Amino acid sequence: MSIFKRGKIYWYHFYFNGQHIQQSSKQGNPRVARQMESAHRTALAKGEVGFREKKPVPTLKDFITDRVEPWAKATFEKNSPATYVRWYRSGFRAICAYAPLALCHLNEITGEHFADFAAHRQAEKMAVSTVNSNLRVLRRVLGLGVEWGLITAMPRMKLLRGERGRDRVISPEEEQRYLMVAPEPLVSIVTVLFDTGLRTDECFRLRWESISWINGRHGTLAVTHGKSHAARRVIPMTPRVRATLENRWLAAGKPESGFVWPGETSSGYIHDETVRRTHLKAVEAAKIRHFVLYSIRHTFLTRLGQSGCDAWTLARIAGHNSIKVSSRYVHPNEDAVSTAMSKLPVALPASQ
Repeated sequence: MSIFKRGKIYWYHFYFNGQHIQQSSKQGNPRVARQMESAHRTALAKGEVGFREKKPVPTLKDFITDRVEPWAKATFEKNSPATYVRWYRSGFRAICAYAPLALCHLNEITGEHFADFAAHRQAEKMAVSTVNSNLRVLRRVLGLGVEWGLITAMPRMKLLRGERGRDRVISPEEEQRYLMVAPEPLVSIVTVLFDTGLRTDECFRLRWESISWINGRHGTLAVTHGKSHAARRVIPMTPRVRATLENRWLAAGKPESGFVWPGETSSGYIHDETVRRTHLKAVEAAKIRHFVLYSIRHTFLTRLGQSGCDAWTLARIAGHNSIKVSSRYVHPNEDAVSTAMSKLPVALPASQ
C-alpha cells in the first residue's frame, strides 16, 4: 500500500490490472487513508465497483472564470480590493487573453507554456515586474487546481530576471528631495506612508472616523480593513503625520466621517493608479532613483528595525501575522551592520 501527503491531506495510489488508481482520501489521518485504500482495492477485486471515470479536467480559462475568479473576489474584494484589482483581476485578464495557454486543459500545461506566455507578454512591451506578476497569478491558479484535486501536480515555473524590487530603501536625503517637489495630495499621502508604514491601500482607505486626535501623545489612526486579522491595528501618529492630517481635516471643514483622500472611483477613494503618474513625475523631478510607493513601507520598517525596535513590536506595527514575514521588510545597510558589530563587548586578550 502506498500513501502520500499533499498539504494536510493524504492521498493513496496503486495499480489494479495495469490501471493506475490514485485518489484523495480527504483525511488527515494516515491510518484512515490506508484503510480507505484497502477498502478500494477490495471493492475493485470483488467487482463491486468499476474503474471510476475521471472527471473531465477543465481548460485554464474555464477554471479561472468558473471557480478561481469567484474565489478571489470573495477572498480579497472586500478587505483588500487593491490586491484583487491590481494582482488577480489583471492577471486573470492577461492569462485568458492568451489563447494558446487559456484553452489548454489544466493537466496539459507544461513549463513550456509558461515560457511562451512570458515571451508573449514581453512582446507586448510589458515590464518585467508585470510579466512576473502575471506568472505568479498563473502559479497560484494551478496551485489551487492541485489543492482542489483537479490535477495532481504543477510544472515548475521560472520568473524573469531583472524585476524592479519593492524592497528598495529610500534614504532621508531622497525623501526630502521627493517631498519638496511632490504636489498634493501625493505629498500628504507619502508623508503618512513614511511615518506609519501603512500599506498603500490601507492609507488610501483611511477614514476620518478612524482618526483620534486625543489618544496617545499626538493622536492615533486605526486600520479597520486589511489582508488578515493582524492588519487591523491602531498606530500612534508622529507630529508630522498629525500636522499633515490635521491641516487636511481643517481644509475639508472638519468632517466627522468620510475618506481622508476621496476620489472619483467606484470605491469612493483614490487608488494607486490615481497617483501613479504624479509619483513618477515627482521621482523624475527630484532626480532620484526610481521607487514604487510600496517601497516606502520597506523603508519605514527598516528604519524602525534600526532604531532598536524588537521584532514582535515591529510585526504588530506592520500588521504582520508573524515576525518571519516582518523579517522580509527589514533591510539593514552596511553602516547599520558596522554599528551593531561595534556594540559587541571587547574581549580581553588571553593572558600569556
